[in-house]
Amino acid sequence: MKKWLLALSLLSVSAFAEDAVEPVLSAGDTAWMMMSTALVMLMTPIGLALFYSGMTRSKNVVNTYAMVFGAFVIAFIAWVIAGFSIAFGTMEGPMNQVIGGFGHLMLSGISWSEFASVDLGQLYPKLVFVVFQGTFAAITVAIAAGSVIERMKFSTWMVFAFIWTIVVYAPITHMVWGGGYLFNEGALDFAGGTVVHMNGGLAGLVLALLIGKRAGYPKTAMKPASVVLTAVGAGLLWFGWYGFNGGSAFGANAIAGLAYMTTTVAAAVATVTWIIVEYAVFKKPTLLGAATGAIAGLVAITPAAGFVDVSGAFIIGAVGALIAFFGVTVLKKKLGYDDSLDAFGVHFLAGLWGAVATGIFALNDKGLLWDGPLKGSDDRMGQIMVQLESVLVVGMFTLIGTIVVYYIAMALTGGSRVNEEQESQGLDESVHGERGFNL
Repeated sequence: MKKWLLALSLLSVSAFAEDAVEPVLSAGDTAWMMMSTALVMLMTPIGLALFYSGMTRSKNVVNTYAMVFGAFVIAFIAWVIAGFSIAFGTMEGPMNQVIGGFGHLMLSGISWSEFASVDLGQLYPKLVFVVFQGTFAAITVAIAAGSVIERMKFSTWMVFAFIWTIVVYAPITHMVWGGGYLFNEGALDFAGGTVVHMNGGLAGLVLALLIGKRAGYPKTAMKPASVVLTAVGAGLLWFGWYGFNGGSAFGANAIAGLAYMTTTVAAAVATVTWIIVEYAVFKKPTLLGAATGAIAGLVAITPAAGFVDVSGAFIIGAVGALIAFFGVTVLKKKLGYDDSLDAFGVHFLAGLWGAVATGIFALNDKGLLWDGPLKGSDDRMGQIMVQLESVLVVGMFTLIGTIVVYYIAMALTGGSRVNEEQESQGLDESVHGERGFNL
């Protein structure tokens, strides 16, 4: 659905017109998109779940994992029921600037043999595209869970995740990727800097502010249950990110290869940057810091992965780590909000930087930016302004939408927060009747 795909599809579309032959399934692209989908799926119920679980206190490990796992399954169900139709459907009239319509509810009208998009040269099953995009929806809402870990009711969270996927995530996806307002403005977001990371990170902060701080925060020490689990989770997230960014090329092609390279460079540079800064400030290079730095770099490069070269990725990764480090260690303390696992500091702030940096470092190459503001001229400031507009629009929509959905979920479940006894005991045993570690 990216604009630069128009360039890649021109030859294939003209060939279809000249030869008057039916398009044929691309086995290579189909295999690549199915593999990419599996990689992105791995990121949420395994990678992110381990990353978050390791950072939480040992009495809440099971609950943390359950909230991420639960977010994945409930968001995907919401995606199939209505999310995909709202995000990628088509409808006439001004409302198409925000939503795609309701013509594909429960995926009605989509045949098992239908291609993703013949016009764009996407000759793989459309149902694979649906699943691929559904995994993006799932990880976005799961990111937000990191801000309210250890105090939000599991029932409220599940209701929130379902409604939010349809009401907030799907319209934003349509506006940026599905032919809506920001898409038409020329906003660039290769794999989800605004759609996923800014969106999920800001939703997390809004939830944290609405539900309040954990008991004892910030005076009580809240040490991670297992830094090793977090590092393993970070490694799995990095691995899955190749499907996240590489798959967003929508084919086994050169742009996917570019995304592979820029993703690796940005993550590696961000990891080293975080370690150096952490050592300079605190005199200790921590594994938790290294893992967090890697994620910050991956987040920052996501909107730019298929649009920039290695030098751009290098700068985006380094600055992304610096901004996330500032958010986690300075901004959070200064403002006093309780973002349990730093979803806002890492995902929103690094994602915001990546979105703007895409306009700064995007290559002036019509193969990558077919009909964007950079076509035919290096209108750098014009593209940066469009990127800033996308940041503002997504931010406002997420802010207002998340508040509305939170109060709906709270009303439907009789409150959003666990009681004091449950919070003190830990949610693993008090809510789930299980323990993360039986040592």
